[in-house]
Formats: sequence, structure tokens, C-alpha cells
Amino acid sequence: MKNPRTALANHGWAFAAVWIGTNALIATGLAVTNLSAQEAAAGRADQSIEVQTQFAPGVVTVIPPAPDPKETFDGPLTLQSIIDAHPEISWNTGDHPENAPHFDPRSRTLQEMLKQVVLRREIFCLEFSFKPLRQIYLDIPRPDGRMQRKLVHYMVYRVRYRGGDLRPAADDLNTPIYRRIESVSYNSRRFFPMMVLEDHETGKKFTDRILPTAMKRIAIREQISTRLHNSVDISTVKIPRTKDEDAPGVWGVATWVDVDPNLDFFSVNVFGLTNAFQQDGEGADAPYRRKALILNFYRPGDSMDPTSDRVRFGVPAYDDPSEQAYLLKKYGQRERLDYRWSFR
Repeated sequence: MKNPRTALANHGWAFAAVWIGTNALIATGLAVTNLSAQEAAAGRADQSIEVQTQFAPGVVTVIPPAPDPKETFDGPLTLQSIIDAHPEISWNTGDHPENAPHFDPRSRTLQEMLKQVVLRREIFCLEFSFKPLRQIYLDIPRPDGRMQRKLVHYMVYRVRYRGGDLRPAADDLNTPIYRRIESVSYNSRRFFPMMVLEDHETGKKFTDRILPTAMKRIAIREQISTRLHNSVDISTVKIPRTKDEDAPGVWGVATWVDVDPNLDFFSVNVFGLTNAFQQDGEGADAPYRRKALILNFYRPGDSMDPTSDRVRFGVPAYDDPSEQAYLLKKYGQRERLDYRWSFR
């Protein structure tokens, strides 16, 4: 028969061993949990390595980037503001007859060179993809703090940077004559979007609004497994350069409210995909237009149950030429185009 004290001591040692082993297991579990949290945080910081939902072919429409070499320069332009601000550069003195230099041609004077200035720049263009535009009823906060149920039009999109930026290049740096365009690429780019929904029936335009209460509902409905950005915080994300056709990219959503529920023919103007622009002349009064991607849509339906109506991409086709011409006039086009690039 064993000594009771010896048995009790052995029982105590066994209990202590179990207690130490349990605590060690818990500590190991906490370490693994903390490590997983760190890995998850690192994954959120670099969304290019996240595993995202793979949609079936045709669900996501891809618009390839379209940089144009003609967009890398403007001119020849007359910098009239500089000429007016510095009259001393003119040759209107008694020492120079006919206001011309003695030996060089008149075109070599600074005043004449300011009348034929060519401005050159580097341009980029991002790839834009989007899911079908849809509607959803959501509770939107009002200025007084109360919630109001409204119909929200939204479009989930993805942006990727493919590289291939264009810039003028000189063969001889000592003689900067830009006769060719070269392609360059960087590690990443940023996207500063502005989405404008244009109703072709009423002529009204609606700018994308930030709706924090809508983000989670839309992400679940559209099966977006990565972070979904609004039009403000997506500008804080670096979009990495990639050549992979299956690259995840960065996802965002544009939301519009107070749009007519009877909306039939409309377009979405996407600004910020490129830095290309046009300006006629110089000064504050000269028109300045940014290059935008114009996406055309139409919705065959009514206002009875707009959330169940399917919004179709493109311009509808009619057999009657007069009806087709009337519709194309509404879209501001001469032919049926699903999308186009335009300066606005």
C-alpha cells in the first residue's frame, strides 16, 4: 500500500504539469493569433497580394488604357501673359531699326519665341474595370442626424496600373529636339477619381457621394472579399504596376443618390484615370478640359421596382434610323459606342 503523502505529492506534481502545459498551449495559441493578426494587417497594407474573388468571364468589363502620343504636348502657344508682364523684352528701341536684331532673324528674339512655345509633359493612363451598375435601398444619414431611406445607384470598379506611360524624348540632350515618344513605367501610381452620372433625359448631372453606411452592404452584395474603397480613401492606396492578367488590383465603389428612379439613358464620366488634358490658349479664361472615360448605360424598366431592373452597358440599337439618330444625339455620339474617351 502506497503512502498517502507520497500519493498526494505525486498528484500535486501531475496537476502542476498539467497547469504548466495548459498555460504553454494558451501562450502558443496567443502567439499564433498575434502572428496571424500581423500577417492580416500586412495583407491589408498591400492589397496586391490579397486573395480576391474570381468572377466568371463577362461579369467584370475591362476597359484597357488608351494613352495617345498627341497628348504629350500642347502648342505652338502664345504666352501672352509673360509678354504683357515683361515689356522690356521687346526690341522697341532706337538702336534697332524695325525692332529687329542686327544679325539674327526676328524669330530668334525672346518676344517672338514666346509666341511659339510647345509645352511637353508625361502622361499615364490606368486600366478601369467595373461590374454592372445596380440600385439598392439604404438608410442615409440626414443633416439633422436622422436616417432616411433612399434609392442609391452604385457601380463597383477596379483599377490597375499597367505601365507604358508616354513622354517626349530627345536624342541629344545638348540639342533638345523632341522627335520621338518613349514608354516608361514606374512601380506604382495613384488614382484620384471623380465619378459623374449624367442623365440624358433631363440633362442633370450627379457627382459621386461618400456613403460610409453603404460600403459594407454593397461589398457583401457584390461579393468583394478585399477592402472596398470610396472615392476619397482610394487615393491613399498605391496601385502597383502589373502585367499579370489575373492581378487583383484595387477595388472601389461610386455611389449616387437623388437620381430620378425613371432613369433610362445615362452615362458615367470617370475622371482621374489619366492626367491628359487640353487647353485652348493661355490664361484663366482659356477652356481647360480633362480627359475622361465615358461609359454609356441604359435601363429598360420603370420606377415600380428599380432594384430588380437590370442596367445594361452600351447604347441600345433600334431598327428605325430616325429613332437611332435621335438616341445617339442624346448620348452626344455619331455612332453606337459602349464607351469612349473624351475631353470635358
